This record gives sequence, structure tokens and C-alpha cells, in this order.
Amino acid sequence: MKLTWKNKANSKKRSLAPISSRSNLPFEVPGEVGEDDAANPLDKEVTAQPVDQSEGEASDRSFSDLKRLAESFQAQGDTLAESGKFREALGKWETALTLMPENAILHEQKAQVLLEVGEAWGALKAATRATDLDPSWAEAWITLGRAQLNFGEPDSAIESFDKALAIKPDSGDAQDDRQTAMRLIKRRKQLHSSGLSSSNNRYLVGEKLSNADGT
Repeated sequence: MKLTWKNKANSKKRSLAPISSRSNLPFEVPGEVGEDDAANPLDKEVTAQPVDQSEGEASDRSFSDLKRLAESFQAQGDTLAESGKFREALGKWETALTLMPENAILHEQKAQVLLEVGEAWGALKAATRATDLDPSWAEAWITLGRAQLNFGEPDSAIESFDKALAIKPDSGDAQDDRQTAMRLIKRRKQLHSSGLSSSNNRYLVGEKLSNADGT
């Protein structure tokens, strides 16, 4: 299977709020409350508001820093995968996923690479997670369908390809892979009609398919 990286541009970027340069932070020091403060409690409420704002700015900055770090690991993994260094790429992406566990693109790319290294079950789990996070992404459903095919589940694969085609009707990949799944189901029916026991596992079915194709 040809490995194709799908970059998904983020339409919304979280802006980094500037940090206040004020040196006289409005924190109350225990034991130093003046008479004016005691006489005017509303003044305390007014000075307490910037504290919350400062905390919010720090939170935004922390989030942005983590996001940039995760994107850095993701980019490193992309470069490694494009060079065929799949195991190294997976390591970078796993690190990125610890920082951005709900990044559908990372899960989908992880599924592609796991298929490349022959880990169909891991690919199935990663692709399923990608479709859970972004059910409107056709490519994620295609990758899930391919994982299901590799795991020996052509019926489920057809359902995934159908979902991809419902989102992206002109997808040649989904159409071609769906035809492949249909052929596998047809061959399976032929094998069953010729006396194949229903207890035989997926591997035996695949072996007979290869023999039938003359390979």
C-alpha cells in the first residue's frame, strides 16, 4: 500500500495572550491590609480581577507551548515516516500523542504506519480512534477500512468505505478499496460453497485466495 501523508490545515489557531509587564502585582500580603481596604471592600473586588486574568494568560501560554512541542514531535515523525523509518516515526508520534491525545491526524498517520509494518490490530485501534475524533474525515474512514481488510474483516471494511464515500463520493481510493473488499467476500463465498468449514480461520482463507490467484 502506498503511504500518503495527509496534512490537515487548522482553520482556527489559538492566539497567545501577552503577559502583563506590570511589576506591582495585585496580590494581598497577609498582615498588611490598610484601613482604607477595610473601609472599602469593593476596592478589593476590583483589584482581584486582574489576578484571574493573569492566571488565564498563563494557562493560554502553557497550552500554546505544549501544542508547539507536540507539533514539533509530529513534524519529526512525518519526516522519519517519509524516509521509511517507520519505527522511529511511531516513537515521535507517540510522544506527540501524550501531549495531544485528541489529535485525529496523528492517530490516522499512526494507523498507516502500523499497516506498513504489519501490525493490523494496532492499526485498527488507531484508525478507529481517528474516526471517533473526526467522524467527518473521509481519509480516516479509508484508513480504517484498510486496517479492517488487513485484519480479515472485509464486511466491516465495506461499511467504512461506504462511510468515506458518503463524505467524499469521488474518492478513488475508497472506491478501489471497496471493490477489493467485495472481491474478497465473493471469494470467501466461493470457498464456503466448495466445502470450506466455517471454523477455518482468516489465515487459511487468505492462503486459499493466494493459491486461487496463482500466486
